[in-house]
Amino acid sequence: MKSITETKSWKPVMLVVIIGVVLAVAIMFWKRDAGTGASEGAERAEAQASAKEGKGGQAAEEGGHESEEGLVRLTAPQIEQAGIKTMTAAAATVATTVQLPGEVRFNEDRTAHVVPRLPGVAEAVPAELGQTVKKGQVLAVISSPELAEMRSTLNAARTRLDLTRTTYEREKKLWQDKISAEQDYLQAQQAYQEAQIAERNAQSKLTALGVTPASGGLNRYELRAPFDGVIVEKHISLGEAVKEDANVFLLSDLSRVWVNVIVTPKDLGFVRVGETATVKAAAADLVASGKVTYVGALVGEQTRSATARVELANPSMAWRPGLFVNVELVQGSKHAAVAVSNDALQTVEEKQVVFVKVDEGFKAQPVTVGANDGKFVEIREGLRAGAVYADKGSFVLKAEQGKDGAEHGH
Repeated sequence: MKSITETKSWKPVMLVVIIGVVLAVAIMFWKRDAGTGASEGAERAEAQASAKEGKGGQAAEEGGHESEEGLVRLTAPQIEQAGIKTMTAAAATVATTVQLPGEVRFNEDRTAHVVPRLPGVAEAVPAELGQTVKKGQVLAVISSPELAEMRSTLNAARTRLDLTRTTYEREKKLWQDKISAEQDYLQAQQAYQEAQIAERNAQSKLTALGVTPASGGLNRYELRAPFDGVIVEKHISLGEAVKEDANVFLLSDLSRVWVNVIVTPKDLGFVRVGETATVKAAAADLVASGKVTYVGALVGEQTRSATARVELANPSMAWRPGLFVNVELVQGSKHAAVAVSNDALQTVEEKQVVFVKVDEGFKAQPVTVGANDGKFVEIREGLRAGAVYADKGSFVLKAEQGKDGAEHGH
């Protein structure tokens, strides 16, 4: 009886122990899962924070590069050594221009076809194509039978003139001394006058041909340059037979050239004789000023345009006939709220920029330009009045920026 009662009293105790063990195991597993989740959450949070920090750092780095884009770092001594001068952007009156196409041509007033004027054979041709010659310089020597005959006629006329002069003087003295008849004196006088006419006629024929009465052989004719110039065409060689009207040389004085300008009807009002024109040749990097010397009165039926002419000094022979050019003529003027010198404008990566002074040096500032008269350029956008910019020597900054860009590219 006692054993049954003891057994019954232990059952509740065992049940409590089992429940306690189960709860302990459950709590242990729950804590482990919670710890793992917290660790993973912390790792995820840390990774996200790192990612954000990395992006922020990259953005900051990119922002730093953007802020330095176009910046050329130079100290004050370096700026002075490079010869860079600065100016201040300000309002200015800028001339407006009209641009017209043109072509450099020979100065036709100083261009000549050199012809022999007598048929013959070339004995010598010392002149060469492209050679610069002086007035009177021998270009070629022609052997001409016709010239020999003309010189012979002149020599005969001179001999007859000397003879008739002597006869006339003798008959005149005899007549004055009452020794001979007056008729003999008059006949001698007439013969002398006829001989004078014949001699002058023979001489004038040679003079008209530009030859001397006797220079070497009777048939030898020296073809000489009519003025200082350059031989631009040559059509004669040693031993070649030439006609009297053959264009054996084309000689042109290139110290001054013409620019033929094509003018549309709407621009004719701006092209006037005496106006100053600026001629530019982009292909040869040339710029010069000249005067309008001619404006055509007619408009061509085919081109519907007129022709004007600008005369240019060409001391260095850089303006070569055949060169295509642009001709600028002043059309009027306008007030520009912001303007910079023409030397300040540079082209970087196909953009027009002005190098503005900053604390670290200079920075390339993209601008939108307007009128340009060769001295000042109107700035429509990108620069304010009062900004200090690089004027003389701005090309140095462009070169420096190009080197920096190449280094960053590597």
